[in-house]
Amino acid sequence: MRPFLVNLFTDPAILRVPGFIRPWLGKLIAWRRTAPAMENYAVLGGKSPLLELTIAQGEALDAILAARDPSAEYKSFVCMRYWHPMSDECARAVKDWGAEEVLLVPLYPQFSTTTTGSSIIAWNEAAAKIGLSLPTTTLCCFHSDEGFAAATARLVRQSIEDARNTLPLGVPLRVLFSAHGLPESIVKAGDPYQWQVEQTVEAVLRQLNMPELDSVVCYQSRVTPQKWISPSTEDEIERAAHEKTAILICPIAFVSEHSETLVELDVEYREEAEKLGIPGYFRVPAQNSDLAFITALTDLVLRARNGGRALCSFAGARQCPKQHGDCPHARARADAPARPAGMPVSA
Repeated sequence: MRPFLVNLFTDPAILRVPGFIRPWLGKLIAWRRTAPAMENYAVLGGKSPLLELTIAQGEALDAILAARDPSAEYKSFVCMRYWHPMSDECARAVKDWGAEEVLLVPLYPQFSTTTTGSSIIAWNEAAAKIGLSLPTTTLCCFHSDEGFAAATARLVRQSIEDARNTLPLGVPLRVLFSAHGLPESIVKAGDPYQWQVEQTVEAVLRQLNMPELDSVVCYQSRVTPQKWISPSTEDEIERAAHEKTAILICPIAFVSEHSETLVELDVEYREEAEKLGIPGYFRVPAQNSDLAFITALTDLVLRARNGGRALCSFAGARQCPKQHGDCPHARARADAPARPAGMPVSA
């Protein structure tokens, strides 16, 4: 646990302090969080299922790609950010396999500089280190992709039906779309994550087409004392308890089960909700290898590969409003060399 946490808290995208402070401060934070983290993993039986679930997602994706596009050979390689297999191991595996092109596919639906952005930097550094120079396409996000939204809405709808069948008549139900939080300062600096989370929820609600549904977007997993984006999931649980409203929590920013769903949502928040006397506590499962989700992921891969863009969103071009200066499309344009006079601009 300690090396994993050190890798996490010494990432410049996560701990945004001057570089000379980061190594010792990151190690201090990791030391302080090791014991609580070990308690969480003990609840999971000593390990997270995330790696195995991600490998299964890659295998399911490969199977559908082979059927949909038999003219090409696809192979998914799993790359984690802070523990093995990390970017350097993945890059060597890609090189050894003899890949001719690379498509980087995030399993974060919404882009953030702290997640997908950091992962892209780590991949680029690892590939450069071993001389892996291949045509590369980067899919930055799929927050409002119709296939992804429809697959998510199907899971939410089924969970609503299951909750309604369990609750006594007359007990109201509210859906909490819970995403991992971020310090407010990162969002104010231009990170598009919060906007993209809100777009995801809007897309899922459109697919549900349930105008009477009571729902709210909220944020979990605060880990530092600074101000984080709100409302917090804990505050929304407390509000629902006071209003005698049952809740159904949907992990809207995660597509695989791991400690923040299986422990934070299923154990810690449930215990808090029950202490507050909430009339019902339910949770939407993560997508994992759900066929509809993997099919949506397949569509995203094929569109990205055939879209002719080195950097693309689920819809091709940039989706984030102009004020989100940390959108990767905005950064790519800012970092691009000046064009000779008369050279056309492509979106």
